[in-house]
Amino acid sequence: MIMFTSISSYAQYDSIPHDGIDRTYLLHLPNGYDGTSGIPLVIAMHGGFGNAYNIEYQSQLSTKADAENFIVVYPEGVVGGLLDISSWNAGWCCGYASNSDADDVGFIDALLDTLISLYAIDTNRIYATGMSNGGFMSYRLGCELPERIAAIAPVAASMAMVDCNPFRAVPVIDFHSYKDAHIPYYGGIGNGPSNHYNPPQDSVLNSWAEISNCVHLNDTIVHNAQYTFIKWTSCDCNSEVQYYITQNGGHSWPGGLKTTIGDSVSNYINATDLLWSFFQQHSLECNNSSVSTKITGRNSVLVYPNPTNGILKIKSKLNYEQMETSVFNAIGQNMFNVKNKTELDIRHLPKGAYFVAIKLDGTTNFQDIIKIE
Repeated sequence: MIMFTSISSYAQYDSIPHDGIDRTYLLHLPNGYDGTSGIPLVIAMHGGFGNAYNIEYQSQLSTKADAENFIVVYPEGVVGGLLDISSWNAGWCCGYASNSDADDVGFIDALLDTLISLYAIDTNRIYATGMSNGGFMSYRLGCELPERIAAIAPVAASMAMVDCNPFRAVPVIDFHSYKDAHIPYYGGIGNGPSNHYNPPQDSVLNSWAEISNCVHLNDTIVHNAQYTFIKWTSCDCNSEVQYYITQNGGHSWPGGLKTTIGDSVSNYINATDLLWSFFQQHSLECNNSSVSTKITGRNSVLVYPNPTNGILKIKSKLNYEQMETSVFNAIGQNMFNVKNKTELDIRHLPKGAYFVAIKLDGTTNFQDIIKIE
């Protein structure tokens, strides 16, 4: 049985059963929360050797939540291995969770179901961040739960997955330090206990820019003696990729508080302030110019680019062999129908507003489209 204490602005420690074990988490409700309207939710995941209270302390996200009116949940990884520490299964990283193939994506998915049933949460504005192993896990959530996670903000982390194929553009803001010896900026095996390979950070971010079909690549906005700020823009659905690299600090949360086993903290930037500002700009609503296409439910599909010159692509994790697609004009006249196609050619149609109805897995998704030529 899941039991919660009364609603307050304080953190509440609880658990849900998943995959045969009790999975724990810390929940922080902001000051003034009254449950009358949905507010954003941030998932913040600790690093290896850490716990919920550890990441709450070093990130100061609960303080930010009180000031900006959002909910924070600090889930905890599975505990095990020779050192009996908590970790996340983010792919080939890290530790016991990875070695035992813990179902951490399933745990986060189930945790979201629980929290949404109990609290007023804006399900279009659920975000994921994490430190170190928790940052690796936020990357995995961006890959495997894109229908729920609106944007991600890994801190002092890299990716530990070969396959990442989200069906929509996922906005990413990443924080790192040139002096991070645990997860080296240039890639390779760091000096952390997990002894795993880390791909170069620029390769990771370029991969996410490719996933989001970004046009403006790797633009350096700031480069000075304190930090470098790079971003990739003009991406699908107004997504973007941002990257901050500090010249000082190390394996730590920029602008946060130092932990007992953590490196010194860079005060050149504040990751918590920057990630929240970034999150506020993104949701599960796909915004291009005046068009707003809402990605709804677990049977979501994405139609892009929008606006379009005439060739549309369809992405979904469901079975395309059962897909039926219809295109209608602004007054509801059926233009044409196709089956089992992942591309739509509407070059023969005059410019203007259309909507696409996609029947897939028993659900029909409607998406507005603008043809500009």
